[in-house]
Amino acid sequence: MAGRRTMEWAASPEHLGGIPRKIVIAAVGAFAKVFTSFLTSTSVHNSETLIHLVRHRSPRVPLITVSNHMSTLDDPLMWGFRGFPTTDARLARWVLAAEDICFKNTVLTYFFRLGKCIPITRGAGIYQEHMNEALDRLSDGGWLHMFPEGKVSQTNAPIRRLKWGTASLIARAPITPIVLPIAHCGFEKVMPEKSFFGRRPPLPSLQ
Repeated sequence: MAGRRTMEWAASPEHLGGIPRKIVIAAVGAFAKVFTSFLTSTSVHNSETLIHLVRHRSPRVPLITVSNHMSTLDDPLMWGFRGFPTTDARLARWVLAAEDICFKNTVLTYFFRLGKCIPITRGAGIYQEHMNEALDRLSDGGWLHMFPEGKVSQTNAPIRRLKWGTASLIARAPITPIVLPIAHCGFEKVMPEKSFFGRRPPLPSLQ
């Protein structure tokens, strides 16, 4: 993967007129909206800050959101709360996603690339090619979400040492990004890591 970007053409807004991206973002966003807003009990504090930054920050000013990582469904479910533009492909976040989970084959790679996911190889360092792609998205004034712990943690222990990637992108961005930290809990009950014969369940749980 070094030196090239995996299926970058599928991540382009011009790919097939942007229609595949709009379909994927709308479908995944609708799932998140229904699950988070209607099928589970959700409480969100200071949501207006995030909504304002997503909709109304100055043009070309990038946004980085960072959060703890409680489950493999944190994204997209954490964006499904009421009032958030979950199904708008233009406003949707870019997100760093683990290559070994989300990009196992061609079909998954195409799907997640349409969903504005950037594949990251854990342990490959802050200068791997897809970190440069993330920097390009920030240079365009985009919104990038990151899980700086680097992996899912479902314990009540203090947050682990954060990876350097977030700080690197902030320092390297041509325009200093707005950085918004987000803390969440409860997603570990929706998608527990080892509740189904020692593995993740095939479907999320209603809470």
